[in-house]
Amino acid sequence: MTGGEEDPRVAELRAAVSRLRRELAAHPAEFPDRVIAEEELAALDAMVSVGIPEAPRLHRSLLLVAGAIGSMSALSAALTQVRGAIELFAGPRTD
Repeated sequence: MTGGEEDPRVAELRAAVSRLRRELAAHPAEFPDRVIAEEELAALDAMVSVGIPEAPRLHRSLLLVAGAIGSMSALSAALTQVRGAIELFAGPRTD
């Protein structure tokens, strides 16, 4: 990252988390772990707001969100987008 430019991985993760938060908020079904998913998505949002988050913490959050959402097919595309964005942090940085 140079100057005031945002790391593209952070931007992608921020967008993916935002999408999943919106879709979860709009989802009409109540489920037991909804609050866990909402809280963990808020934590992910906070992590990317302060810089480049640590990959192990991102993966932990992903597991919590995926476990909380379960197999809700209506949210699977947005969850897959979050997973893909988190995977960007697994490899070495190239800047």
